Amino acid sequence: MIFAVGILLSVPRILAPGERIQSFSLGTGSSGKTFDLETTIRVAEFKFIDWKGGSEPIRQNSLFKDFYLLAEHPTSKVKELFVIGTEHPLTFLQGARALSSVMSNNKLRGEYQVKYQERFTTVSDYYSFRNDEVRLQDLLEVLPGLARSQITEA
Repeated sequence: MIFAVGILLSVPRILAPGERIQSFSLGTGSSGKTFDLETTIRVAEFKFIDWKGGSEPIRQNSLFKDFYLLAEHPTSKVKELFVIGTEHPLTFLQGARALSSVMSNNKLRGEYQVKYQERFTTVSDYYSFRNDEVRLQDLLEVLPGLARSQITEA
């Protein structure tokens, strides 16, 4: 429910004048849509996670998957990843966690291996290569009234 409400509140605040929604998902990964939001000028994923900053491998895996899928998506549209605060996500993306441990999803790992083989070994290696492809956006700037203590989605 947090995901659906968060997106419903966020989307009107991020759309540019004349921008039209082409695809929209209110479900967390179960809708069959490629991304949470696709418009005439952007593709975007939303993460309503209250990062704690400790060892959060499941959250990190999910964030990396969304970053990777956005970065590799063949489009000229703006690619955005909306998160609650950027400090912890950036610390992870710029960190030394092994890619082999982050890609627990076999389909993702297979796609990555076909494209890059052993080119990158850590999350930061890949992030450094693709960080210009995806804008990391802070949802707290989009929704200033959003209280971190109210977010409970993993």
